[in-house]
Amino acid sequence: MTKIRNVLCGAVALMLGLTGCAGYRLGSMLPPDIKTVYVPTFINRTTEPMIETETTAAVIRQLQQDGSMKVVSSEEADAVLEVTVKNYELEPLAYSEVDKTTANEYRIRLTAAVVLRRLSPDEVVVEAPSVQGESTFLMEGDFTTSKQRGLPAAAADLAHSIVERVVEAW
Repeated sequence: MTKIRNVLCGAVALMLGLTGCAGYRLGSMLPPDIKTVYVPTFINRTTEPMIETETTAAVIRQLQQDGSMKVVSSEEADAVLEVTVKNYELEPLAYSEVDKTTANEYRIRLTAAVVLRRLSPDEVVVEAPSVQGESTFLMEGDFTTSKQRGLPAAAADLAHSIVERVVEAW
């Protein structure tokens, strides 16, 4: 009797666990007709120069690596990925042992608004008003050069978040 009870309890637990996953799908959530995407240079609404160049290139690399959509010209595209970089934030994380007022490690956080728009008919497929990416960097040399060294990693993290938001099921 105990064996039957254990088997029944196990079966019920398994069924309940699997029904919780019924709405989920692995892989791309893109409509099947969207196979190509055009990625124009992002709009930079921050005061930090050249962020749009670094983040656009990072997203194109991430899309190519992901493979869910092929990056093409605007004439060949099924959809366009419109991104506006809205915020660039620097946060001090660690301070010098010698001078407790001087930060020697920072976090760069980028925030972007993302829209994937089907071209025909013109309609929004995915909209994400706040997607973030970040990285940390150490102060080595002057501040401007250190920030420039930290930006590619933050752009890559933002690119990963954007592509994940656009193409993945979760």
